Amino acid sequence: MAAQSSGAYYIPHGSAWPILGSVALFFVMGGAASLVNGDHTFGMIKFGVGMALLLIMLFGWFGTVIKESVSGIYNHQVDVSFRMGMVWFIFSEVMFFAAFFGSLFYARMLSVPWLGGEGDGFATNAILHPGYEAVWPTNGPGNVGGAFETIPAWGLPLLNTMILLTSGLTITMAHWALKVGQRTALVWWMAATVALGALFLYFQATEYIHAYHALGLTLGSGVYGSTFFMLTGFHGMHVTLGTIMLLVILFRCMSGHFTKENHFGFEAVAWYWHFVDVVWLGLFVFVYVL
Repeated sequence: MAAQSSGAYYIPHGSAWPILGSVALFFVMGGAASLVNGDHTFGMIKFGVGMALLLIMLFGWFGTVIKESVSGIYNHQVDVSFRMGMVWFIFSEVMFFAAFFGSLFYARMLSVPWLGGEGDGFATNAILHPGYEAVWPTNGPGNVGGAFETIPAWGLPLLNTMILLTSGLTITMAHWALKVGQRTALVWWMAATVALGALFLYFQATEYIHAYHALGLTLGSGVYGSTFFMLTGFHGMHVTLGTIMLLVILFRCMSGHFTKENHFGFEAVAWYWHFVDVVWLGLFVFVYVL
């Protein structure tokens, strides 16, 4: 199909993918909540159903947009809209993580010192929590989360940092290869980026298993455990989604999609991946190192 004229604007047809996505997220969050609260059997079923529906939705919706793109019905105005939408989406993700970094800052720099008797927390410490020392990491007054050990920053976290930084380089090289028309190099650099994303997730899963079984560090390990898994877990979820998107882009590159001048689908995923890299650098410094 020929591209529409510059004065026309493509209006998407009705789609069931958003509805399926909402249902999928409902099951995922419901299952995750059940798992956290100890309902492992029914919670895992709900979570599994939600993830299956989510994957169907992602690949189905990706497929619809890809077919529309390669058919030539998108024009420059649509491209600008896509770019604006991606910018606002990444901005919303920045605010999403800013809220969690803010909770870590509030707990570590304000709440814990108050409980230890600093500033306006003198009466709270003297009456409710006498003897509590404001030391980070903490599982709260009375050791409500039980004893735990922290994960050293210079082990797997440092390795994962190097992996993500390297993946940022490989996807940049893939973008360069696309712009200069070297499709073989493009495919290999993209494959390397996908492999690095999967390797990061493998090491993060290894780290989580070690934390739970060897270090006693869990979601219930007081405010440190909850903020640690909240920040690293949501980041891991974003890496998972980013790796899936990279895999889709890899398959599209292998199929001959994208040109030197028209490849926003590639750029959008590259923007997202660089955002994931930057967030991890913040996590590494403020969660593992400091």
